[in-house]
Amino acid sequence: MKRRNFLAATAGLMAGGISMSGTSFAKMKMEPPWVWTSKHGLTSHLVKDNNPAKDDVKKYPRCAYCGMSRKMWSHTRHLIQYDDDSTEGTCSIRCLTISLSLNLDRNPKNIWVGDAGSDAKIKPLIKVDAASYALQKGKMGTMTANRKWAYSDKAKAAATGGEVIGFEAALVAAYNDQATDTLAIRKRRAEKRAHMKKKMMMMKKKAN
Repeated sequence: MKRRNFLAATAGLMAGGISMSGTSFAKMKMEPPWVWTSKHGLTSHLVKDNNPAKDDVKKYPRCAYCGMSRKMWSHTRHLIQYDDDSTEGTCSIRCLTISLSLNLDRNPKNIWVGDAGSDAKIKPLIKVDAASYALQKGKMGTMTANRKWAYSDKAKAAATGGEVIGFEAALVAAYNDQATDTLAIRKRRAEKRAHMKKKMMMMKKKAN
């Protein structure tokens, strides 16, 4: 319960949420924001799943927020199940912060992460409460310039040379990195699109 409250508070803080009493909304003759977002919000893609960890890569193949393959990035993927069983998979803890920010009125029931220390091709999921995150500043991770990989074996996390932290600290670090990471991702994707456009134009010119 303590962790759920922390996650809800953190997501609300980062999203700039402002709470108002029911009386205030009645006076303003407006729907409370949690009612409005349930009808018009951005999380309608979530599905109800009472066993989300089973075949999660098949059920949630792509991250809804960046489009990346969760199978390809199985070592950093996260899976979250909210208290109403609404579930989604992300490619990383970076994109998990987006899910938490958008789902302000759902509390996390379960969160899993890929075990980066596993030798399996597709890394097995572990509960984040049991994971040791290695924060490696200045070392590229998935969607971030500061790597935050999770390990079931604390010794393996320590062997990376990074700072060994728990999930809550890793989540805060991911939120703190969000601004600079987003700017870098936008720039990188714009450059890739420009390169692909130039390549297509050259191919078209050559074909003519």
